[in-house]
Amino acid sequence: MAWNEPGGNSNNQDPWGGRKGGDRKGPPDLDEAFRKLQESLNGLFGGGKKRGGDDGSSKGGGFGLLLIGLALLAAIWLYSAIYVVDEQEQAVVLRFGKYYETVGPGLNIYFPPIDRKFQENVTRERAYSKQGQMLTEDENIIEVPLTVQYKISNLKDFVLNVDQPEISLQHATDSAVRHVVGSTEMDQVLTEGRELMASEVKDRLQRFLDNYGTGISVTQVNLQSAAAPREVQEAFDDVIRAREDEQREKNQAETYANGVIPEARGQAQRLIEEATGYREAVVSRAQGEADRFTALVSEYRKAPEVTRERLYLDTMQELMTNTSKVLVTGEKGQNNLLYLPLDKMIDSRSSSTPSAISGSGAASSDLDTQMGNELRQPELRTRESR
Repeated sequence: MAWNEPGGNSNNQDPWGGRKGGDRKGPPDLDEAFRKLQESLNGLFGGGKKRGGDDGSSKGGGFGLLLIGLALLAAIWLYSAIYVVDEQEQAVVLRFGKYYETVGPGLNIYFPPIDRKFQENVTRERAYSKQGQMLTEDENIIEVPLTVQYKISNLKDFVLNVDQPEISLQHATDSAVRHVVGSTEMDQVLTEGRELMASEVKDRLQRFLDNYGTGISVTQVNLQSAAAPREVQEAFDDVIRAREDEQREKNQAETYANGVIPEARGQAQRLIEEATGYREAVVSRAQGEADRFTALVSEYRKAPEVTRERLYLDTMQELMTNTSKVLVTGEKGQNNLLYLPLDKMIDSRSSSTPSAISGSGAASSDLDTQMGNELRQPELRTRESR
């Protein structure tokens, strides 16, 4: 028997410890509260109040609550199903877990939970930076920082082919960089070889991503200035300076060689040309002498006396032209010949010292006597010959 039925409780008290009536101090009646709520909802949806019994009111209130719940669910579903794709974006729709379509810019709708939507920006360039120690071809450890710029080229492949495409991009970048650095010497990595290495890394990385089917396009790979680890930085700088000194010495040697070798080649060519000219001159002179002698023989056979006299005169003319001697002949009709060695006299006078020039009169008289004897000797020889 319920606690509030007549005769059920002699003390006329409810289980909350209060009495019926206005002096009850317990919590409110829950059934009464629900009943009032149902009546208010029935009034909103046209159910009306029924005084005769509780069955109609409870049925009308349940139907109103169901309609409100359905309306709220429809509003929530519609809010989540309608979406807008920006100009820089694309969306991939999966229906029952299978690829359905790729949606472009505009207002679109899909049907969750039947459909799933993946929306991404496909024009924005993204960047991934990495720095790590790597081993070069000549077995030197260096730190190579780089930045990879990429964007989504195929959203369908980006969503469906690889679980985490950006993680795959990082792994592929690590592999490509280590392969390129490992096949390059250290000085190329540190100096002018960075641009070529960046191009090789980009090509190799793109091949990896295409093989994986990630739908990612690499736009740029930037290899920044590589450096040695901190622990060996000082020794590394010493090695760099030594290589710079070696390169400078090589450049100086090449500069000297570039200056000496052309000069030596020019001198060699000049000597060759001089020798060639001398050979041609000697050959030509010999040929001319031979031709002259042949012509002279021919003339000598025609007139021996005249030719002999002419040869004598030519020989004497050549000798007298190149000598500094002076010949003085005697008077007309005399055969005496006076020879004056003026060249020796001039040389002896120029070589004498001032003290000898200003010497005693005996020395000057000896010189005059010697000169007189020399002048008289031709005359004496002429007389003796007579």
